[in-house]
Amino acid sequence: MADEFPSAEDVPEEPVSPEDISPFDGDGAAFDDINEFARAEWKESTTADERLRAVIKRTVTPKTANEIADIAAVSESKARTALKALAEEGVASARHTDSGTVYQRDPDRHLIEQIHQLATAGDVVEQIQDLKAEIAEYRDAYDTESPEELLVSDRELSEQELTDVSHWRTAMRDFEYLRAAYRIQQAKRRTPAADEFEGASDELRVQKW
Repeated sequence: MADEFPSAEDVPEEPVSPEDISPFDGDGAAFDDINEFARAEWKESTTADERLRAVIKRTVTPKTANEIADIAAVSESKARTALKALAEEGVASARHTDSGTVYQRDPDRHLIEQIHQLATAGDVVEQIQDLKAEIAEYRDAYDTESPEELLVSDRELSEQELTDVSHWRTAMRDFEYLRAAYRIQQAKRRTPAADEFEGASDELRVQKW
């Protein structure tokens, strides 16, 4: 298909400045700020259930249904109904307090989903080896087995050393995630596919008879 270019009638007579060009579809001038405009675009392009699911998956500290409703641009009653369903599904975690029920993403499910994504992303052995080497470097540099031991020691840590502690912790967390993903990969390789299992069962039944 050939490129289409504007005709002479389509070209404005006055020069166009960057301020005349909007990267968004719609009338952004109707909104006071870009956040309000983005929120309206999000609301228009998604359903209430989709927004609530997206919000709860990013909610790591407990929030009330009213707070989540405000973020997801839905009514509080809609949020309460959907959050209850998400809690039953296992996506959200609900906790009852003296001031009411609060919700956040379910940490166990989130962890399992992260590990599953790693397990299906490809070979993780090289990443595991890289992290083992990184952790070994931190242990050699600070002559201690873990970042927690370094933090509780009598040593006064500099800003750079505190940054190293943060990176060390991240490396150890990622190492454990990757090891879990590797075990899943190995388990899948050792487990026959369903059709292979059915075929083997049929063969056994034939042999038995």
